[in-house]
Amino acid sequence: MNEFFFLCFLLLMEEEQKNLLDTFIIKVVKEMRVSRKISQEDIAFHLGVTPSYIGQIESPKYRAKYNLYHLNSLAVLFDCSPKDFLPEKPL
Repeated sequence: MNEFFFLCFLLLMEEEQKNLLDTFIIKVVKEMRVSRKISQEDIAFHLGVTPSYIGQIESPKYRAKYNLYHLNSLAVLFDCSPKDFLPEKPL
């Protein structure tokens, strides 16, 4: 029985890792942020999170990622559509 729970735990952990889509979105947001000379601190303030959380999102070492609310708020900040953070074709 313990083996079953361990396997379930591993599956959950795997699902929480950044996938290709998460990585793509994070890269686009970072490129937009840097090109507009907006700091991680400014993004954090706009989203109501800490600057270290934005650093964790932009780092491949952590599982932190943007959610739909974040993307909508970033679209307001960057004056674009939330879909501008997504790839044109499925990954």
